[in-house]
Amino acid sequence: MASKWILHCVQNDNLMQTLILKKPGELVLADTPAPPAPGTGEARVRVRCSGVCGTDLHAFAGNQPYFTYPRIPGHELGVEVMAVGAGVTNVRTGDHSAVEPYLSCGHCIACRRGRTNCCETLQVLGVHVDGGWRDEIVVPAAKLHGSKTLTFEQLALVETLGIGAHAVVRGAPERGESTLVVGAGPIGLAVAQFAVEAGARVTVLDVSETRRAFAARWLGVNALEARGLTPDGLRSALGGDLPTLVFDATGSPAAMRQAFLWPAQGGRIVFASLVQGEVAFDDPNFHRRELTVYATRNSTAVEFRRIIAMIESGRIDTAPWITHRAPLTDVPRIFADWMRPETGVIKAMIGL
Repeated sequence: MASKWILHCVQNDNLMQTLILKKPGELVLADTPAPPAPGTGEARVRVRCSGVCGTDLHAFAGNQPYFTYPRIPGHELGVEVMAVGAGVTNVRTGDHSAVEPYLSCGHCIACRRGRTNCCETLQVLGVHVDGGWRDEIVVPAAKLHGSKTLTFEQLALVETLGIGAHAVVRGAPERGESTLVVGAGPIGLAVAQFAVEAGARVTVLDVSETRRAFAARWLGVNALEARGLTPDGLRSALGGDLPTLVFDATGSPAAMRQAFLWPAQGGRIVFASLVQGEVAFDDPNFHRRELTVYATRNSTAVEFRRIIAMIESGRIDTAPWITHRAPLTDVPRIFADWMRPETGVIKAMIGL
């Protein structure tokens, strides 16, 4: 579906340019009021760069869980701090930061146990509440993670990498463990990145030759064609045994159902995917192999800080990730193209 678009010019300092997803398939550029001064514990930030996530693509298509319309998308953000409210000590005006876009309550049982990523009343910028596809936004200052050396594009990548990092924490691969990542979009590639970092022997499965080539070249992993592959074919490709750890990052109900076929006896499945509706599996097959299934959602402040340090030290090379760029004003016109597989998008970045 082609996107509709409207372009207005900012007339004064009280208005800012904002991308609004009014309904599935309708992304418009409009003028909206500039944000207020930050309150206690808050910071007003200038959004310098925002990544386009699978969440944004699914929302545009109308099949993203938890998403409501109209909504200002944008949760992968590289920002500059413009002003801070009372009591803020972790950042100051002029700092460059990544935004941890998960707004947690701080007192539910999940938060009390450090599981802020799955807070009972969690709100995610750009999904449950309006996000960062606009010039400026006010956020809790505690959700800002700064760097003196990373570019705004690198800071905007931290959230995507954090999803993969947290998924790998959930799966807890052992060194040398045979690990399969199904789906080589940005989240699957991030999972593969951190599984390699953990010392796992990683194989990536995808239908896209471009993404398989990316995984093989930049992550150094084995990459297999997904079409027509059977468990016996996978066993053969891996030298006789099925993997003991499987990550699904496809966003496909059919692929998630198939994920139950890939693990070896006693294996584990981690669902980094999120889809509308139910995912069914064959119970005797599940029990016979005593499989363990994990969900993984978002990431944590610990992972944000870890990833920033890894990029700063050169342990993660972000250069290959960003394949497409566009200014905010061009996005309504080209957004639908970014959804087409033949466009070859790994990660698109919006410059503000």
